[in-house]
Amino acid sequence: MQSLRHLLPSAGNLIVFEAAGRLSSFTAAGKELGMSQAAVSYSIRGLEEQLGVKLFQRRHRQVSLTETGGRFLTDVTLGLSHIRKSAEDIRGRASGAHVTLSASTAFASFWMMPRLQKFRDDLPDIDLRIQTADRDVNLLAEDIPLGIRGGAPSDWPDYNLLRIADEEICAVAGPSYVARAGQPLTPADIASHQLIHLEEPIRAAASWRDWFRSAGISGSAANRGLLINDYVLVIQAVMEGQGIGLGWRHLTDRLVASGLLVQITDHVMRTGFAFHVAWPKNRELSQSARTVRDWLTSQ
Repeated sequence: MQSLRHLLPSAGNLIVFEAAGRLSSFTAAGKELGMSQAAVSYSIRGLEEQLGVKLFQRRHRQVSLTETGGRFLTDVTLGLSHIRKSAEDIRGRASGAHVTLSASTAFASFWMMPRLQKFRDDLPDIDLRIQTADRDVNLLAEDIPLGIRGGAPSDWPDYNLLRIADEEICAVAGPSYVARAGQPLTPADIASHQLIHLEEPIRAAASWRDWFRSAGISGSAANRGLLINDYVLVIQAVMEGQGIGLGWRHLTDRLVASGLLVQITDHVMRTGFAFHVAWPKNRELSQSARTVRDWLTSQ
């Protein structure tokens, strides 16, 4: 059996092939890679000889991928992108210059994005990478240093936690909805309005029934209304005047302060839970990750 060393094409030839296939030009690939057109052609020819198949159709001053070449380009592009990402991650960890933060799309959109410029100003030497997911990923398994996690400390026994914000929930609406439907004065008044519900498929989240109960009103007061399974879309619908939604205050207070949202009544549901910066107990954070952690909690 042939070893991989003899079976696989050289990395250099694959890089040349990817550039030539992506650009549909040996000349353009040469310019991108700092090679002559002749060197690109020689590299491609060597790859074709090793594989025993034509990868390009050559015409006068023009090249195009064959059907086989097109399929091969898809696989090579995917493989090289994985290798590049892994190399960047390794180099970043070695230098400590970049830090990955795992968070929900809602936290990234409404909490982190408004603070990104301040982050750049305060920590100009750190490259922050925000990785969003519809679930709370395993930080250790995914090799991610920091994450944002909600709930009680007992929910996350394998993580160290530092609190960012208490979980406080109010009712919010867009100014256009209030202008059209009027502003409810009490929690009981809200029950007759169009409600927008978050149908969280994975993470546990408080509901309108919970909010009404916290105000001393039967949970059955919560009409079904509009159901959406993504909180960013819930807030978008609220801002567009589609109804009244629940606003997690650490995410929506800035929108209220800017006038994009209006808080409906003074009632605030306090669950006793909080949102935290989390990191695995059995992993030592890099200096950059510790700096990011401390910056997050300072906000």
